[in-house]
Amino acid sequence: MKSLFAIILFSAMLTIFSSCQTEEEKFVTEKPEDSRFTKVALVEKLDEPMELEVLSDGRVIFIERKGKVKMYEPSNGGTKEIGFLNVYFDGEDGLLGLAKDPGFDKNNWIYLYYAPVGPVSINRLSRFTLVEDMIDMSSEKIMLEIPHFRGCCHSGGSIEFDHKGNLFLSLGDDTTPFESDSFNPIDERKGRPENVDAQRSSGNSNDLRGGILRITPQADGTYTIPEGNLFPVGTPDTRPEIYVKGNRNPFRISVDQKNGYLYWGEVGPDATKDSLQRGPRGYDEVNQAKKAGFFGWPYLIANNKPYWYYDFDKQQSIFEYDPKAPVNNSPNNTGVKQLPPAQPAFIWYPYADSEEFPQLGSGGRNAMAGPVYYHDLFPKTEVKFPKYYHGKLFIYDWMRNWIFTVTMDENSDLDSMERFLPTVVFDKPVDMQFGPDGSLYVLEYGTYWSAQNDDSGLYKIEFSAGNRKPVAKAAADKNQGAAPFTVQFSSAGSMDFDEGDSLLTYGWDFEGTGKIQSKERNPTFTYEKTGIFKPTLTVTDNEGKIDTYQLEVTVGNEPPVITIQMDKNQSFYWENPVLDYQVTVTDREDGVIPMDKIMVTWDYLKNGFDRVEAAEGHQQEMPSATLLGQNLTVKSGCNACHGIDNPSIGPSYASVAVKYENNPEGKNYLVQKITNGGGGVWGERQMPSHSHLPKGDIESMVDYVLSLSPNKQSNPKNRIAAQGVLNLNQHAKRDLNGTYLLTVSYQDKGANEIAPILRREQVVLRNPMLLAADADYFEGTAKANWQDTKMVKFTESRSYIVFNGIDLREVKKMVFSLDPNKKSGWFEVRVGGVDGKLIGKTPVLSEENRPKSKQTKWFDYSLKIEETNGREDLYIIFHTETGVDIWGSFLMNTVRFKPD
Repeated sequence: MKSLFAIILFSAMLTIFSSCQTEEEKFVTEKPEDSRFTKVALVEKLDEPMELEVLSDGRVIFIERKGKVKMYEPSNGGTKEIGFLNVYFDGEDGLLGLAKDPGFDKNNWIYLYYAPVGPVSINRLSRFTLVEDMIDMSSEKIMLEIPHFRGCCHSGGSIEFDHKGNLFLSLGDDTTPFESDSFNPIDERKGRPENVDAQRSSGNSNDLRGGILRITPQADGTYTIPEGNLFPVGTPDTRPEIYVKGNRNPFRISVDQKNGYLYWGEVGPDATKDSLQRGPRGYDEVNQAKKAGFFGWPYLIANNKPYWYYDFDKQQSIFEYDPKAPVNNSPNNTGVKQLPPAQPAFIWYPYADSEEFPQLGSGGRNAMAGPVYYHDLFPKTEVKFPKYYHGKLFIYDWMRNWIFTVTMDENSDLDSMERFLPTVVFDKPVDMQFGPDGSLYVLEYGTYWSAQNDDSGLYKIEFSAGNRKPVAKAAADKNQGAAPFTVQFSSAGSMDFDEGDSLLTYGWDFEGTGKIQSKERNPTFTYEKTGIFKPTLTVTDNEGKIDTYQLEVTVGNEPPVITIQMDKNQSFYWENPVLDYQVTVTDREDGVIPMDKIMVTWDYLKNGFDRVEAAEGHQQEMPSATLLGQNLTVKSGCNACHGIDNPSIGPSYASVAVKYENNPEGKNYLVQKITNGGGGVWGERQMPSHSHLPKGDIESMVDYVLSLSPNKQSNPKNRIAAQGVLNLNQHAKRDLNGTYLLTVSYQDKGANEIAPILRREQVVLRNPMLLAADADYFEGTAKANWQDTKMVKFTESRSYIVFNGIDLREVKKMVFSLDPNKKSGWFEVRVGGVDGKLIGKTPVLSEENRPKSKQTKWFDYSLKIEETNGREDLYIIFHTETGVDIWGSFLMNTVRFKPD
């Protein structure tokens, strides 16, 4: 009895102790459940994201393969382009690597690895300086240029720093995998292309390719060689920058920030079976280098499984390579013949189930290495990972969409592995890094290679040991009007991660009094007084944690209402039509507006038009002839430093316009100033160079800025009457981008001490041939890159694209330019929604029933549709019963609208 009583007492005490444990103590040895982690989407639908860097203040810089450098700003949830490199992006090249300098907070230096456009086939490592969050292109310090065979394959390109300030750069073997039966490419025959023998790169001590470099950048843009690299400085026929050698495609690397150990994922060859006369099947590897070394390729793989030396002339296998003494006798080798002993992989796995690491599964593979987490390197925050992950290495696979954590012993040797967040979906993770708050940032490429994927994005994974605060979201159906002004508010999007949304309580302060005026989720409130109000939503969970969201409502001045009447289609033009139009404007306070007070402009934009919405309350009227320049200033990031009417980091556009509008050389001066950068005119701030932009774009930007002078707003050259006839006669027959733009704007006089309100309406008339990739919304699709254009891949049944606000008057047919791409399926055309009214449907289309006479990649399918009146959101929905996969997926190039 005593023994039983002691057991019961001990069990009760253990239960009490367990319940009294702090969360900090609980998750030291106990693995947290997946629900403790929250994956937060920061920005999605990126165009081939590659690498990221989290800054000390939580901002995130990331790159896209075609040359864009972007910055996510947590303060406003926005993303802006901070630089662009003109890169060669065919094959596996492009803008591949990014790292911030260890002293970034003081020097604003970043490092980029990219393939510059030009006749010389090289990849380049350069340092750039950020000036006011924009890359100063003139600041480039070229550190290394590495020859690279363009078009194929294995570029590597990952950049990381260690805690001592050394920069590591990974380089692929620059060798095709398609000429060696998916085994080791060691074709030494004369007259063969240079990229069929990896012994000239990975096995060559005098070549940087197929290795991971370690250098120490200097302030002047040069670098020195740290102690301990693979070949000491001065060793004949070697490059001292090499830290590890014998790599095939080390696509993602990381460095332990305490002990300096290097980790990387090695993307292996494709052979699916061992060959008695060629060597082992393909394996991907995760490697660890505690010191400099040679890691085997193209002579060994995995845990030093040897390949045979294969004579491609005689088609004979001569001998197996010796991991203890690999020798490079290739005539393409310019380095030493006797290589260091080969180091085995840390982790390795084939396409099939792995005998050594069965938990890694089977299937496609693309190994990558993430960071080692140290709990004590981050301050105490509510979102940092727990001590359970202290000292663990995060590895991930781009193809298998998993993340594993690797536990190591006291010698940093492999102990065990376990899946991280198996219940969370990851879509081709391509880079990851712990931020300054101890949360994990993950960059996801998305499903399809060489595509702008809908499921790509930048995400943040936060841990919560206890209760997480809720998330408040608020919106209003309108925010400007005359008193009495009734507003419908919404709390849609507010949520709680722990207890569910149903337990949240809501409090609305409509007038900024500090008092709760409504506890409804979606209340209606009528403002009786005039003024500018800051309605605030407060959301509270059941443990008292709160979050707030603030809006702005202006009461006292009703916005003007603009009406445009046309007798024909308001989305497209066919041939050279003549259109009748009439514009009217009414305003509650100003009454019916005389026609001569309405600003109406008519323009033709040869290169097309990207719609840019006017800021609420914007006080300047904008001639449509300069809207192209406006778009370009937005795209180039100029608005990050300049306001239209108010100075920001730099002067306002209006101030610049007034200063130079009467100077005959003013335009040329501003073009040169924007191209070259500089400062001193408006203060000490330096404007970065924009020499990467085409001169014509910069000239359009200057035209836009000069147009904003208050002295030029009253009578632009392209102003037309408020009623009349429009001639669409400026486009060439094959000018697919040409756009006609009718812009109507009116700024009222203001009322009740509320500032004047500008309203603008536009009719954009386009060529009826539209790129599918230019649709307004995509669901379940990818924008696949092919040559110099994009097409849409439909990646699942019921995936679709949407063109918003299409005027279907006069439209009786649609023509799809398609490539079944070895799949079959059919399309529905609906209006108003994915389940909206059906106005057209194709039969099942496939390779078998495409027109036999067509030799091109695309074939046209003409579809009759039911004519409708007015503007509609147009849904083009793909259906299939045979499925799609990562390689084969139905493609659409263009959509054409026809009147007959």
